[in-house]
Amino acid sequence: MTTTEATPETRSFEADVAKLLHLMVHSVYSDKEVFLRELVSNAADACEKLRYEGLGNPALLGDDSEPRITVTLDPEARRLIVEDNGIGMSEAELADALGTIARSGTKAFMEKIAGAKDGANSHLIGQFGVGFYSAFMVADQVEVISRRAGADSAASWSSDGLGTYTIQSVETSDAPVRGTRVLLHLKEDAASYAQVFTVERIIKAQSGHVPVPIFLKEKPDSEPRQIADGGALWLRPKSEITSEEYKDFYRSVAGPFDEPALTLHYRAEGLHEYSVLAFVPQTRPFDLFEPDRAGRMKLYVRRVFITDDAEILPRYLRFVRGLVDSNDLPLNVSREMIQESPILAAIQKGVSNRVLSELEKLSTNDSDRYLALWDNFGPVLKEGLYEDYARRETLLGLARFKTTASGGEWRSLKDYVDGLKENQTAIYYVTGTDLDRLATSPQLEGFRARGIEVLLLADHVDSFWAASGLDYGGKPFKSVTQGLADLALIPLADGEQPAPATSQAVSGFIAFMKDILGDAVSEVRISDRLTESAVCLVAPDHGMDRQLEKLLAGAGRLDAKAKPVLEVNPRHALVEKLSALEGGDENVRADAAHLLLDEARIADGELPEDPRAFSARLMRLMERGIG
Repeated sequence: MTTTEATPETRSFEADVAKLLHLMVHSVYSDKEVFLRELVSNAADACEKLRYEGLGNPALLGDDSEPRITVTLDPEARRLIVEDNGIGMSEAELADALGTIARSGTKAFMEKIAGAKDGANSHLIGQFGVGFYSAFMVADQVEVISRRAGADSAASWSSDGLGTYTIQSVETSDAPVRGTRVLLHLKEDAASYAQVFTVERIIKAQSGHVPVPIFLKEKPDSEPRQIADGGALWLRPKSEITSEEYKDFYRSVAGPFDEPALTLHYRAEGLHEYSVLAFVPQTRPFDLFEPDRAGRMKLYVRRVFITDDAEILPRYLRFVRGLVDSNDLPLNVSREMIQESPILAAIQKGVSNRVLSELEKLSTNDSDRYLALWDNFGPVLKEGLYEDYARRETLLGLARFKTTASGGEWRSLKDYVDGLKENQTAIYYVTGTDLDRLATSPQLEGFRARGIEVLLLADHVDSFWAASGLDYGGKPFKSVTQGLADLALIPLADGEQPAPATSQAVSGFIAFMKDILGDAVSEVRISDRLTESAVCLVAPDHGMDRQLEKLLAGAGRLDAKAKPVLEVNPRHALVEKLSALEGGDENVRADAAHLLLDEARIADGELPEDPRAFSARLMRLMERGIG
C-alpha cells in the first residue's frame, strides 16, 4: 500500500532554533566534522532500537534482519546521504523528535525499557535531537525521509534550520523500506564532505566501532562497499584476541609501526561500567614533550567516538595510547561538560590507578622490559612526583635512578634505602643536565669518601620534584649542592680518620676571602664535603637548589638569583699556601680569592662573572709564577 503525498505543512520549532544552533555550533562542537559522527550514531541508535523491539516482535525485521548504515556521496550535486534500516519514524514521531532541539527520542525510548530485564544489553547511542542538528554546521538544507518498521506509510521532514520546518506524508516508494534517510545539501565551503577520502577517513576514525556495519557508496549509482564491520575489538574477550590483532589496533590508534611494550585490556564493572584498551609504546612518540603535554587517549561512549582530549589520564601518563569506552557517560554534550562529569572523574581515577598498577607488576615480574620502558618514559612519569600528591608513593616506587654506586645501571629507591650508611638520615641527590658531569661534581667528594650513594638527576623535571619536600620511607630528599652537608656523623670509608682541626692561618684566609669577594657570595665557609677540590659553590641553607634556580632564571620566572655560598677545602695544598702568604702578597691573595670563586663557577658549568677581569687576574698570577 502507498500513501499519496500530502501538502507540506510548515511549522515553527518549539525552541529558539537560531539561538540554540548558534550555541551548539560555537560552544558545544569545536570541530565541524563531528556532524557525521552524530548522524552515524543516530543511525546506529535506530538499528539498536529495532534490534530490541524485534525481540518481542520479530515481524518488524521482515526479510531484512541484518542492520546496516549506508553513506552515499554525490559530489557533483554537493550532497551527502546517511541511511539506516533501523526502527524508522512515523510522521508524528518525526515532528516530535525533530520539532524541538531539546526533545530526545532516545531518552524516551530508554525510559520505556528502563525496567526491562535485558535493558543493560541495549547499547543505545545518541539522542536523536541535539546531535542531529549538528548537520546544519555543514548543510544549508536538511531533508529526512523515514518509514517506521511495520508501517505502510512514510513521511518527510525538511528545514534550513532558521526557525521553521516542513513535514508531510510521502509515497512509500520514495522512502526506505524501513528506517531513515537523512539528506544533506552541503554548503559551498563544506563540499569536501561529499568526497570519498574525507568521509571514509572520518567514519573510520570516529565511527568505525559502532555496533552496526557501515557501507559507503562513492556515487549514487555505485555499488556499496563495507568500510566498518560493526565490531569493537575492546569489547571482545581477551582470550579471543590474538597478539597480531592487538598490534594492528595499537598501530591504528597510536600511529607508530613498532609493537606495544605493554598492553592493558580490561572491563570495569560496578558503580561505573567501562572498557579499556590501552598501550605503552616501545619507542617515544614524537609529540611526547610538546608544550601542551596533551594525552592521546580516546573517549568513546557505547562505541561512539566522543573526543581524544578528555584527559582520561594525568599528563605524566600521556605516553599511554588507547581508548576508554563508557556505558554511563551521556552523549551529545559538550567536551567541557564531559570533562566536568563526576562519572568521567571516577573513570579517570580508575584507569590511572590501573595503569600504575600494571607498571608495578611489570617492574616486579619483568625487570628488563620495565627498565626499557623507564628509559623511554621515566622523565615523563617523574612529572607526577610534583603534580600528583595522592600517587607519590606509588610513583616513587616506580622510579629508577642512575647513582654514584650503580655503575651506569638503574636503581630503585628501595635499593638505595637498603644501602644507607650508619647515621645517614637523608636520600642525597645532585641535579644537572649531564650525567658524566654530575658524577664528577666536586660537591660529591665528601659523600664518595664515606661511601654514601648519591642520586644523579639529569632530567629537567628532577629539579622540581626533588625540591618539593617529599620523602621515601621517612627519609627526606636532600641536595648535595644546598646548605650544609652535615657529614660529620657519618664515618669515613676504610676506617680513615677525620681531618685535623683547621689552622688559624686558613681560618684567617677564609675571612680575608669573604672581605675581598663582598656581595659576590653570601658566605665563605669551611667545607666538609670537599676532599680533592679546593672550592665549590652551594646554595644557601634555606635557599633554592642551584640547578632549579638556573632553570627558573632561564625561563624568565625568577627576578633575582640568591648569592651562593663558597665552600673552601681547608686541607687543599693551594689553600694552605695562599693562607701562608703575608705582607706584600695581599694583592696576590686578592687575585687568588676571585680566581677561586671563578674556578668554582666553571666547575658548576658556568662562566666567570667578568671574563676580562678573570683573564687579567690569571695573567698576573702566571707572570708572577714565571718571573
